Amino acid sequence: MNLAIFDLDNTLLNGDSDYNWGLFLAREGLVDQKIHQAMNEKFYAEYNSGKLDIYEFTEFQFQFFKNNPRKLLDKLLARYISEVAEAMITKKARSLVAEHRDNGDKLLIITATNSYITKPIGNLFGIDDLIGTDLEEVAGEFTGKVKGIPSFKEGKVDRLNLWLKQKELTFENLERTFFYSDSQNDLPLLRIVSDPVAANPDQVLEKEASKNKWPIIFLR
Repeated sequence: MNLAIFDLDNTLLNGDSDYNWGLFLAREGLVDQKIHQAMNEKFYAEYNSGKLDIYEFTEFQFQFFKNNPRKLLDKLLARYISEVAEAMITKKARSLVAEHRDNGDKLLIITATNSYITKPIGNLFGIDDLIGTDLEEVAGEFTGKVKGIPSFKEGKVDRLNLWLKQKELTFENLERTFFYSDSQNDLPLLRIVSDPVAANPDQVLEKEASKNKWPIIFLR
């Protein structure tokens, strides 16, 4: 059996789901637009340059989840998925997922974005298995803290290994392991799979892919 792993933001999606969630909240008047936009831009730039402090980011991003009841959050998320996220999915991304599904490959999304937002996006692709940065919950409400290991940089490797163990799988009993990503932040995982693919790569990843003769594809 093969395992096909997909990054989400700027890979399967034409855009970043975390960044656009912030824009959505600002448009709805649910956060201070000027302050939130400035912080959103700051963290997005740090992510793209490979310098993001994931814990500093989640402390900022998770405040909204902490300060609002789950019932309201669920309603907002449903609107965000239908009004924003669904439009970010490209035909090429759907075709790539369908190609692996038709081949009988096991499918997995792994993303640094929180799993609360991204799980329903994965469902739009028909992918049930998703690893994201998890939010801590108490009595069904979010605390604003990270639960476990953030799935970011080397953390994606750690989280993938935990997931494989839960599924009673190993790299050794998988025939091929594909990983599609756009970001230099995913180099730790790209370097350990059998079939790394640079999808819509940033400049650092494109250079690394060219050096290592990894395939480069564009899904937009």
